[in-house]
Amino acid sequence: MTDHVLVAVEGGVMTLTFNRPDKKNAITDAMYGVLADGLTRAESDPAIRAVLFNSNGDSFTSGNDLSDFAAANAGTASGAIGDERNVGRFLKCLARANKPLVAAVRGLGVGVGTTMLLHCDLVYIADTAKLTVPFVNLALVPEAASSLTLPSRIGHARAYAMFALGEAVDGKTAAAWGIANQALPEDEVDARALLAAQTLAKRPLGALTLTKSLMRDAEQLATRMDEEGVHFAARLKTAEAAEALTAFRERRPADFSKVG
Repeated sequence: MTDHVLVAVEGGVMTLTFNRPDKKNAITDAMYGVLADGLTRAESDPAIRAVLFNSNGDSFTSGNDLSDFAAANAGTASGAIGDERNVGRFLKCLARANKPLVAAVRGLGVGVGTTMLLHCDLVYIADTAKLTVPFVNLALVPEAASSLTLPSRIGHARAYAMFALGEAVDGKTAAAWGIANQALPEDEVDARALLAAQTLAKRPLGALTLTKSLMRDAEQLATRMDEEGVHFAARLKTAEAAEALTAFRERRPADFSKVG
């Protein structure tokens, strides 16, 4: 299972690579565990000076593996966002990360595949990439403190359209709106992101970490994650979520009118 996230350290850069291309890099809780462990190690290891997220295959990540959501809805798993699960650990690691985080994004970035970018310090994206946060489509609520970070980054109206209408944003628009630093041809993204991470790894780490801490309120982000997580876990057990997940599985539009 751990080979679904590859971990490598070279030249002061830890690279965390989504490696489940046959499932468009959908993230299981076990994969979140590897990601959380990697970020925890990065914070404590002086040899690691920057972290790079990238992916194998044609997608960055299609978000949470929906089988985990279905299990939570059926009552066969604990809440999908709480700290007792690895996803909660990963999100808190993002909120409290001191070392620079860089992302290389190609293809789909769904759900957490978009919200995690709002915790990255540098993001390089393919101009053909597609970012979506379809939480409301699944009868859920935003996560990863994105109810704070997305509107603060792109404004309320744009963020609400992404959340409530499920509107997609391509790579060029993501860069124009400030979600990403630069949109590039797909075959240039990985190299550009790696160069940025390598450059950061050569910068004075003390100055980098202090600059980052001055730019963001880690505890505010962690607190909002807790607030979102309570609602997210509760929503997973609703009839609306059951209808959304069933409709997704049956490849049909959801009909929320029949569940109130």
